Amino acid sequence: MIYRFRIILDTHEDVFRDIEIEASNTLEDFHNAITQAFGFDGQEMASFYTTNEFWEEDEEIPLFDVSDEPGSIRVMGETSLETVVDKENTRLLYVYDFLNMWTFMVELADIAEAEAGQIYPNLMYSHGQIPEEAPEKEFTSEPIEGEEDFDEEFDLDPEDYDNLDFDENWN
Repeated sequence: MIYRFRIILDTHEDVFRDIEIEASNTLEDFHNAITQAFGFDGQEMASFYTTNEFWEEDEEIPLFDVSDEPGSIRVMGETSLETVVDKENTRLLYVYDFLNMWTFMVELADIAEAEAGQIYPNLMYSHGQIPEEAPEKEFTSEPIEGEEDFDEEFDLDPEDYDNLDFDENWN
């Protein structure tokens, strides 16, 4: 089986690549295809993240095992695409170069039969130029309900350390 993916750079401009790859290939093979398709040298750390339909991160599948307990997590080189993506679970996030945070939305567009004579992975379509620098991310969160009320109720200013009655050498 062949998986056909659209990989979209998370930016305001339209920058994406369509790649087809064998379902039995590993996530590391897919990582290499993505880095080549976007013109990266492939020397930086990267991770895939399983997601739900709202693109919310779930499980991280890194290029290398950096966990506290070696072998306790899945890594790209030991994880095939078909164990992560299927008709019901079509979305992944891909982050390349954690210093610059190149972030891509990866979506399974089609499942097809392999074509005789075709070499996979195959870059089917390329649109847009990748910018010189990774798009900046705006990390925001919704305020916790009642959070502002707590500070006001107790007349607390979290920036005013001198008047918080806090012993910084308590231990």
